[in-house]
Amino acid sequence: MKVLVTGGAGFVGASVSLALKERNPEWELLAFDNLKRRGSELNLPRLSDAGVAFVHGDVREAGDLMALPAIDALVECSAEPSVLAGYGEAADYVVRTNLLGAYHCLQLARRDDAVFLFLSTSRVYPLELLNQLRLTETATRFGLAAEQELVGASEAGISEAFPLGGARTLYGATKLAGELLAAEYADAFGLRVVIDRCGVIAGPWQLGKVDQGVFTHWVLSHHFGRPLAYLGYGGTGKQVRDLLSVADLVELIDEQLRNLDTWAGFTGNVGGGPGCSLSLLETTQLCRELTGNEVPIEVIGEARPGDVPLYVSDCARLFERTDWRPRRAPREILADIHGWVKDNEAALEAALA
Repeated sequence: MKVLVTGGAGFVGASVSLALKERNPEWELLAFDNLKRRGSELNLPRLSDAGVAFVHGDVREAGDLMALPAIDALVECSAEPSVLAGYGEAADYVVRTNLLGAYHCLQLARRDDAVFLFLSTSRVYPLELLNQLRLTETATRFGLAAEQELVGASEAGISEAFPLGGARTLYGATKLAGELLAAEYADAFGLRVVIDRCGVIAGPWQLGKVDQGVFTHWVLSHHFGRPLAYLGYGGTGKQVRDLLSVADLVELIDEQLRNLDTWAGFTGNVGGGPGCSLSLLETTQLCRELTGNEVPIEVIGEARPGDVPLYVSDCARLFERTDWRPRRAPREILADIHGWVKDNEAALEAALA
């Protein structure tokens, strides 16, 4: 099988490319990327050493994709994932990359009758509704109350039944639009489509920042002694996200590509769920234990645009279809990241600068 991974030099894309090649040595893997994101160049030697071919190109340009040879599957990992980017001058890049790019990828999949596996996001769920959730509060985190007014919300998290009406940031809107386009291509052209709505993905080789890759950002900041901030929600750091190890995610993607009769037509949440979640306050404590460092943390009362106090994925729909489960716990995920940081300290310091 010939598999194209768009965004293939990014954190998730490179992890997918390398894992699929390792698990399926007979497959031909192509990693396609415009190398815009800082640090993506660090993945090129890894891809080459593993026998993954790299193609420099941009999903915004249809010609770049249509110049590729025939493929059997396309894993769409390309995106501008920054929520904040949609509120500034980069909004045009967000729309062209995430929406126009998804359309171009669908056109290529249609050309070759290739499987289309789309990595979407939990950000498709509307902000105004997530901010209406009933919360509990403990010493270290917010939680979901047992009784919720909104359908699709429970102590287990947010399910696919959660309403989709309302604003959700340009990032979330473009990814939801990509989902809808993929569903239409499946109906109109018989395209085999799989859509994974991922929460926060974390792991080695991610250059996280405050608005994307927050758990890696926290580890990097503690290791290099850089200040952090608790933004909004009383400045307590109790806002919560579930997290998913990229190593767990690639195991699921491999299963999905190998068993298309089971997976074609699936759209569902993929995340750590309540059992693999952290508040910023809890993340700070883990990072202090792992690195031995304590960094200054500023308290800022105003929340940043596009933020919510809590998001946790209810993955019941996914678990009904597979025995796959997230296996790596939060401490293990952060420890893996810290080990990678220590092993690549000089290169990371230069990339972060």
